[in-house]
Amino acid sequence: MVCYLKPMAESDALTEAQVLDEFRAAGALLEGHFILSSGLRSPIFLQKMFVFQDPARTERLCRALAQKAQAAFGKIDVVVSPALGGIVPGYETARWLGAKAIFVERVDGVFQLRRGFTIEPGARVLMVEDIITTGLSSRECLEAIKAHPGMLVGAACLIDRSGGKAEIGVPRVALATLDIPAYPADALPPELARIPPVKPGSRLGVGAA
Repeated sequence: MVCYLKPMAESDALTEAQVLDEFRAAGALLEGHFILSSGLRSPIFLQKMFVFQDPARTERLCRALAQKAQAAFGKIDVVVSPALGGIVPGYETARWLGAKAIFVERVDGVFQLRRGFTIEPGARVLMVEDIITTGLSSRECLEAIKAHPGMLVGAACLIDRSGGKAEIGVPRVALATLDIPAYPADALPPELARIPPVKPGSRLGVGAA
């Protein structure tokens, strides 16, 4: 596949501070008491859809992610993302990699490729996520990819809020790696328990943590 965009340059790289500044500027770095899509509770919520509503901001972040992924994994032929939250960053990252962008979606609760999407034998495949918290959706997406021919080279995400601790089973890169606390509902610290919880995540609304 031919990429008609300008080549990625060293100047396309972003520091972790610059990545967080993009989220802050978009109003996407929220503080309070949030119920994450995993069911865990956290004082920080990353409302990534506030970022993705700005095409220029999304381009800056995904161009930097593409550069980091290319440096780590080499040539990429296919980017696969989990629906719904991974579709936008997956597409934009694939655009800068000159790769095909496809996604998995749930069928009876299990991620599958649909809509005629295919992965050709020998294709170098990268899984692209928006935000990793527990790594569950990433692992499920990766399992779906492994059911198809091709070479799964690794994973990439905008923000890894697990501090790098979430196990997904393949090498990964992230634009920012944060150690944001997350707690079971029955083990909240007192300062968090005093705040009424809200659930803005994608399974009941827009956005995801």
